[in-house]
Amino acid sequence: MSLFDRIMAAADVKRVMVSPEKALPGRAEALPIPAVHAVLGHPLRGAADDDGTFAHGGVGRWPAPLHTIVLAGGCFWGVEEIFWQVPGVYTTAVGYVGGYTPNPTYEEVCTAQTGHTEATLVVFDPAQVSVEDLLALFFTIHDPTQEMRQGNDVGTQYRSAIYTSTVADAEAAAAAAQRFAPVLAAAGFGPVTTEIGELRVVGDGHFYYAEPVHQQYLHHNPHGYRCHASTGLTFPTAG
Repeated sequence: MSLFDRIMAAADVKRVMVSPEKALPGRAEALPIPAVHAVLGHPLRGAADDDGTFAHGGVGRWPAPLHTIVLAGGCFWGVEEIFWQVPGVYTTAVGYVGGYTPNPTYEEVCTAQTGHTEATLVVFDPAQVSVEDLLALFFTIHDPTQEMRQGNDVGTQYRSAIYTSTVADAEAAAAAAQRFAPVLAAAGFGPVTTEIGELRVVGDGHFYYAEPVHQQYLHHNPHGYRCHASTGLTFPTAG
């Protein structure tokens, strides 16, 4: 087998979702995270419950009127950078979601043996920015038709996904995907492959915060890697 064939075979393996029973064991201890967002100055995680645990899949409790949504559109560095600049976004954080390994490390996620995808937690004020506007932006900054990859980044950790904290937001995400689908089809793209669902029922139902080095990575490393395999298409306006 040639080097090229070996590389392609390895890439194909990384596109296959690991089963829960074969996922890496992980660890009980959560990875440490910075106290506040390096750009926005707000906490990365909501308040803990009285027993010290964090509700809502690990993101904690946020005061009204803040809402949360988790968006996966390829390498989380660039996705987070885009969303922390949106007016009405209170804070963002990157992490691992949709898998089975508790408290995985970046290196473990890269093996495709945890089941997680790289994702960005977006905490926002719906009075300032609607979930529909966030979804429209999300669908246009990546290619939602590239199953288990974004551009040259290949593997289950790069799959497109939307995980919500409410049924209503999951329904809004499904509706947004349906609205964008004919635009994609008319331009010659395939069907939308974005996973959509409530965070609590996806994988082990947990958002695991990534290591401190990944939080607001492009603020600390402004010339760092960005992968936006965008289709270049415009999300259709309402009406």
